Amino acid sequence: MKRRARITPAGARPVRERNPGQAVGAHPVRERSPGKIAKGIRAQGALLREETTVHVGYAVPRAGLPAAASFRRWVAAALRGARRRKPAELSIRIVGADEGRALNRDYRGKDYATNVLSFAAELPPGVALPLIGDLAICAPVVRREAAEQGKPARDHWAHLTVHGVLHLLGHDHLEAPQAEAMETLETRILASLGIADPYT
Repeated sequence: MKRRARITPAGARPVRERNPGQAVGAHPVRERSPGKIAKGIRAQGALLREETTVHVGYAVPRAGLPAAASFRRWVAAALRGARRRKPAELSIRIVGADEGRALNRDYRGKDYATNVLSFAAELPPGVALPLIGDLAICAPVVRREAAEQGKPARDHWAHLTVHGVLHLLGHDHLEAPQAEAMETLETRILASLGIADPYT
């Protein structure tokens, strides 16, 4: 009988919105020729197909939600941006308000639905699996936040996916220096996807 890895909450916190006056570190983007870019994308795609597995489940109607392929693309960008070289496997579950609230209450003691929860995998000693954990993203919260913040909903979905993956990899924002580093990395990853700084 296979032993299941235990999944525990880690970094199960909502994305912290920065104060408008707070600056983000600038990162120059190196220009490359279109041919090299296309070749690099093909090579990265082949690598990610072999080494990254993303399971996407919808616990709510899928109308208006990003497709599984989009989540996989955002996860791949987060792993590349965080310089994850090893294989990775994770699950993403898109939940409704009731399930999102129950998860946040049960694992964080907060009785409301939040945008994204990250549950990092704790593997037993000697077990070498690529599993990094699970994400739960609450669809109605994402839609509401995107509208309130005047952002395209798709960009906010991408941001929360990247944010959650970084938590699974050990990044956090409990202290100001950690938060600044994590937000700078998120901004750089999102820029690679053509998405504006979510903290401005």
